[in-house]
Amino acid sequence: MADVTQTGEETMALRVVRALRDDIITMALKPGDVISESDIAAKYGVSRQPVREAFIRLAQLGLLLIRPKRATVVKKISPDGVRQSRFIRESIEVEIVRRLAAQPAPGVRAELEALLAEQEQASLADDHRRFHELDELFHRVLARLAGVEYAWQLIDDHKMQLDRVRYLTLGVSSSQRAIAEHRQIVDAVAAADPVAAEAAMRAHLARAEVLLAQTIADFPEYFDEG
Repeated sequence: MADVTQTGEETMALRVVRALRDDIITMALKPGDVISESDIAAKYGVSRQPVREAFIRLAQLGLLLIRPKRATVVKKISPDGVRQSRFIRESIEVEIVRRLAAQPAPGVRAELEALLAEQEQASLADDHRRFHELDELFHRVLARLAGVEYAWQLIDDHKMQLDRVRYLTLGVSSSQRAIAEHRQIVDAVAAADPVAAEAAMRAHLARAEVLLAQTIADFPEYFDEG
């Protein structure tokens, strides 16, 4: 279960959004699960008002279905939403790595290699949650190093459907493949080769279609047939 520890100036509602989003992405709350304001308020030790606000925000993000006078449920994964998430992410991240590779700052390789080493440890320990966190961090650091960290926030707001699919497919083999792809990106950036960096990022993100087909086959009950 995610926690609702305060960070910065977050409101209680935003902390509940963050915790519930994490629970949905990591399948602590599965597609089709029924949830209630009172149960979630008790679970996180908060009043119902911030939970109500969090439910509305999560519904806007496509993770919850709020039905008047009926139970609120965790929405099933939308295949079309996954594909749109990938499109948005690829459009922005390709430009991030091109920008970074055009003028890589000193120390870029060392910082990124340190992240890859941590990913390796999480992969070998089969720690899905930790690997997912480090995977996110790798891409966020790329944006920061490129001087466009806000761009990652734009991606983060639109990739939740894709994140659910990625989490369902995490394992040693898939995480090792991701690390190898990350290393190709690092090599291209460190070599100051924007063309190779773009190609490596496109190849990395293109795996979303393969992962989508795999998860639909393995977990058909989690997907919206529409």
